[in-house]
Amino acid sequence: MRQFSTEHLAALGVMVAAAGLSVWWARRTERAIGPMSWALALVILAGWIGEQAADMAEGIWSVRFTLPLQLTDVVSLTAVVALLRPRALLVELTYFWALTASLQATLTPDLGRTVPSVFYFTYFTYHVGAIVAGCLLVYGRREYPRPGAALRVFVLTLAAAAVAGAADLITGGNYMYLRAKPAHSSLLSVMARWPWYIAETAALAVVMLLALQALTELIRRRDLGR
Repeated sequence: MRQFSTEHLAALGVMVAAAGLSVWWARRTERAIGPMSWALALVILAGWIGEQAADMAEGIWSVRFTLPLQLTDVVSLTAVVALLRPRALLVELTYFWALTASLQATLTPDLGRTVPSVFYFTYFTYHVGAIVAGCLLVYGRREYPRPGAALRVFVLTLAAAAVAGAADLITGGNYMYLRAKPAHSSLLSVMARWPWYIAETAALAVVMLLALQALTELIRRRDLGR
């Protein structure tokens, strides 16, 4: 799919509208938070399972490519659990991963299909859903990250990368893009060659997570000071 095509911009528009509406509705009507969280969890899960089912239907499901080991797979499944059981660590993982990894995947989709392909709808359903979930949990429910959350999330990201790296060695896959850059344009496209871009990505992740935590803390102080 061509980046910033009409179809891509439509998905981005839905993301912005859904995130804003979810926060506004949660703050305006507290009793709506529970049903909204359940509904969003089901939407994310339906998108993720739908993509797995579509892969199987087309005969392209493979342990090399379709195991849930991409970080956006992990955050989508984490978001489902966090929406149903909003524990502090689950909320932090959903929020920081969604507003970095899932947002990057939404802005620069590694997607070879577009409308009317089912993969267009499944891809954006669970990627956008995770972003909406992060906003709903933190800004709608006011489950703000605890001090040190960014570093905790970074350590767990390294753990996820270690699992993905082991899977890459066993399956010959490219989970978390540890063996090669994605085929479509992304932040990795402007980085150095393998394996150096992995170190650059880790350094960028630290900066992004710390910057996001600082920004979120400013918003939290303004919110609680009202």
